[in-house]
Amino acid sequence: MGQELDTRARLDGKTVNGKAQLETDYVLFRGTGKKVSAARVKISFRDIRSLDANEGWLRIRHSAGVVELDLGPRAEKWLEKIRSPRGLLDKLGVTPGAAVSLVGAADAEFRGRLADRGCTISESAPARGTALIFFNAESRKDLARAKPLASRLAPDAALWIVYPKGRKHITENDVIAAGRAAGLKDVKVVGFSATHTALKFVIPLANR
Repeated sequence: MGQELDTRARLDGKTVNGKAQLETDYVLFRGTGKKVSAARVKISFRDIRSLDANEGWLRIRHSAGVVELDLGPRAEKWLEKIRSPRGLLDKLGVTPGAAVSLVGAADAEFRGRLADRGCTISESAPARGTALIFFNAESRKDLARAKPLASRLAPDAALWIVYPKGRKHITENDVIAAGRAAGLKDVKVVGFSATHTALKFVIPLANR
């Protein structure tokens, strides 16, 4: 989840009230009120040319112009988050050298990231007491594997179910239902890639 703040922005020489939102890879400003509701600017981090914070204003120069956000004491914090965004593996809780079990067709780019971090990767059936399992589910039928995978988890381990986003044949509700039916609790969601989402499941404290 991102951070959202009621604030004002300087756009094309005009000051507009609205909401500023900081996400993992973009900044969004939306104007509020009938006259300025069309004021909307979305800036991807990759399009940012320069950043600076001064007296509570965050100035973002990007490929399409300049936007200034009145963030007060948050200006410096947002600047640092934009300059040094958390990587995918950090958001997934993958530490350097971690033992990771991959179940299902693994994304090649993700596999490469794990290798670069020095992780030990297993693609056979997870052993009992496994600490970190990434399960790729492409359909509701695949979700039947969630329960046997849950039985392989260590008490404080995590099962991440990775599934296609924005599809009708497998939805977030389907994934959550499968995880809960396996006796797990859903605790976090992460944008895994442009096409997939990851949901984190853990064993409830009372059952560890």
